[in-house]
Amino acid sequence: MSESFVCLNPEFFPACRRLLGGPQWQGFLALLAPAGNLADLAGLLADPAFALEGVPGYLSDLARLELALCLAQQERPLPAMVERLTVNPSLQLLQSSWAGLPHLLGENGARAVPQPVPQQEIILVWVAPETGKSQAQAAGPEDLLALKLVSEGIDPRQAAALGELSVGAIEEAIERAANKGLLLVPASRLRRDEESFPITEALEPRFMVAEVFTLQWHITQVCDLHCKHCYDRSDRAPLSLAQGLAVLDDLLAFCQSRHVRGQVSFSGGNPLLYPYFLELYQAAVDRGFTVAILGNATAKERLLPVLAIEKPAFCQVSLEGLPEHNDFIRGTGYFARVMEFLDLLRELDIYSMVMLTLTRGNMEQVLPLAELLRDRVDLFVFNRLAMVGEGSLLESVPIAEYRGFLERYLVAARENPGMGLKDNLFNLLRAETGEPLLGGCAGFGCGAAFNFVSLLPDGEVHACRKFPSFIGNIFTQSLAEIYDAPTARQYRAGCQACRDCRLRPACGGCLAVSHGFGLDVFSQRDPYCFLVS
Repeated sequence: MSESFVCLNPEFFPACRRLLGGPQWQGFLALLAPAGNLADLAGLLADPAFALEGVPGYLSDLARLELALCLAQQERPLPAMVERLTVNPSLQLLQSSWAGLPHLLGENGARAVPQPVPQQEIILVWVAPETGKSQAQAAGPEDLLALKLVSEGIDPRQAAALGELSVGAIEEAIERAANKGLLLVPASRLRRDEESFPITEALEPRFMVAEVFTLQWHITQVCDLHCKHCYDRSDRAPLSLAQGLAVLDDLLAFCQSRHVRGQVSFSGGNPLLYPYFLELYQAAVDRGFTVAILGNATAKERLLPVLAIEKPAFCQVSLEGLPEHNDFIRGTGYFARVMEFLDLLRELDIYSMVMLTLTRGNMEQVLPLAELLRDRVDLFVFNRLAMVGEGSLLESVPIAEYRGFLERYLVAARENPGMGLKDNLFNLLRAETGEPLLGGCAGFGCGAAFNFVSLLPDGEVHACRKFPSFIGNIFTQSLAEIYDAPTARQYRAGCQACRDCRLRPACGGCLAVSHGFGLDVFSQRDPYCFLVS
């Protein structure tokens, strides 16, 4: 098939054909006939003399747009991988004298749509990476900004310093352009070591590569509660604002180098009691991080300044059972405070989470509590007690009774959409019934030192906050140095006893629970594991 015949094939100008009547369509093809190749055809369509009587003036621009879509589709395939953020090589910027032409394309053209108006407009034409199909849309200022920054290699921080936008706003513009396919994004470099996670029939790619890295940041030890299961009441050097800002810059550099999005989950103590909380929260938002708050129930007046900056992705508080038991653990009147706080979060449209620490003393209260929270909280989950710190004085759930508890919880969760399945061992039951595996504790089973780390006020970085798992100090090392060091890699690999388990990528048990039982977390598996090989 000759090149010119391909170009004149009616299927490449469907919008033009819908627009024109039979004789006009034949006249249109006659105007194109002199073209011997695609370049000639493009030249004819761009010629001001290209016109038909009795048809809208935007016909030639519409035809150029459809030709651009045709050309994009015929280009070589997009690269499967890129090493850095790259402008989609199929992208064309088409200057049009008419605004609104993309509305006439595809199925939209067969319905009533706004008619183009004589107005200068830049139209983006590109091949979508996910579908391999060409598409078009009018270029917005945000699209053009993202394309300029990437094509010219301008750092978002440099751009933010020159303009009125924050780094976060610029990063979001780049992310939205990438989501459209205008930009090609390098693959995440947060990948599990296949030597520690052998390929099995249960392994899914989603458990091997993380797209988001979370810093669970305990910015203060100060707390307005004194819970009986607190795992750390130690005195630690307070965090200065300058140190906090440096941490955020380091986290941003880490996320950019690993091609992942960053999340900062502010915790404590009670993070809202940190004297520079709003400054750190603002700085995290400015750098484009997703932000969340893990703290205690508070008053509306404390939340309003936070909302004035940006609504958190979620706000998490804790309950330890029904009112009497909860208040025994967390303090008199705290159950009522949390219930009021949950109503406040609903009023402010903030996604709410309630966490429970599961012990022998509250095991039978979990399901009644979940029912009380129905329609009052967005997500209710639990973690098993880590017998660390003051938590060592409480009793863990009897091992022999744990499977039965999980089974009862699953039954209740089928009728209560707010009940989440956070414990990794739920996957053992799902595997028995052939159900798809869940992400468990951190989206990757045990994600300690993989898709998250915990940072304490004095700079100590731990693989997991629930037990001593020191991997470095961010005030003397970069996050990249800490993450890549042998100690962090050892925590990522997890328990050697789980290495060949077919469920390992979505499980790994709980290292903190194992530690609380006096086990070696690197060689002895979670004592509650009931998997039969």
